[in-house]
Amino acid sequence: MQTVFDGHNDVLLRLWKSARKGVDPARAFIDGTDHGHLDLPRARKGGVIGGLCAIYIPSEGGLALKAPDANGHYQTPLSPPLERPRSLDIALELAAIAYRIERAGGWSLCRTGMDIDQAMAQNRFAAVLHMEGCEAIDKDLSTLETFYAAGLRSLGPVWSRNNIFGHGVPFSYPMSPDTGPGLTDAGRELVKACNSLGILIDLAHITEKGFWDVAKLSDQPLVASHSNAHALTPVARNLTDRQLDAIGERKGLVGLNYAVTMLRADGRENADTPVEDMVRHIDYMVSRIGIDCVALGSDFDGALIPREIGDAAGMQNLIVALSRAGYGKKELAKICHENWLRILRSAWHESPEG
Repeated sequence: MQTVFDGHNDVLLRLWKSARKGVDPARAFIDGTDHGHLDLPRARKGGVIGGLCAIYIPSEGGLALKAPDANGHYQTPLSPPLERPRSLDIALELAAIAYRIERAGGWSLCRTGMDIDQAMAQNRFAAVLHMEGCEAIDKDLSTLETFYAAGLRSLGPVWSRNNIFGHGVPFSYPMSPDTGPGLTDAGRELVKACNSLGILIDLAHITEKGFWDVAKLSDQPLVASHSNAHALTPVARNLTDRQLDAIGERKGLVGLNYAVTMLRADGRENADTPVEDMVRHIDYMVSRIGIDCVALGSDFDGALIPREIGDAAGMQNLIVALSRAGYGKKELAKICHENWLRILRSAWHESPEG
């Protein structure tokens, strides 16, 4: 079985929603449920040994996806900006769930490459705290320092909505990611602070202008944790060839997103999406930027994924498909976990050996 370090999931959000209904989130993760995509039993069955676990603040009322027209085209407006007090409250609640899972023995919260190595050696799920959209962070960044002290090691300045740091892309098809302005002045200061502290900067939801703003400012490899190739599926969330080339030139990383709307050529939300569409995107990105710059970023618990994968327990179905497509053990190891571990150590100012 090929071990997998997954670049993005929303399991904390799912557990937070369950906790509001009286479910113990730590037990739900450790014992497993029949809901969502990721918990400890399914991770072990699928060979998932860790991943970036998002602190994500849901939009009030949820995301109002527009139905596609007769051609399958849709344009979903950006969710409105969030108020910081509510966002901070929820972010702290999500972080508390992560700590409860650790105290209960469900995973290890990892701050360094050595932490990840030790968790893997002990057969413990290696969880890294990520913040998807920084609505909980204040303009003077004092909250960033606090979250860093609490273990935050990765963040995306924006989700697919605007905030004080920058602008996000909508969920629309077909559409270019060049949908609006990039970083604000506060966003530029955020990037500088992440460079200084050693926090990975994730470009998954940012506009194309914001992507280039980060590229100019950041001294890190460029990373889009859960995005695919715009040339194959022209949704605004996917990356253009020029963006992919920049990631390759900086020895960065793109994590394959399993969301069917970002995999299918027609952009439709249909779980009967063949695993070959996933392989098609990996093939394209590997041929464009190299095997060292492509990884996995499932978006478990945050998207509709192919039925053939189903949840974390089905992760090896993708590995089998990649093997059939000609990827050998060394190449699969890079895609499945080695590339992510290299990138994290680089962003965290560590040597390749940890």
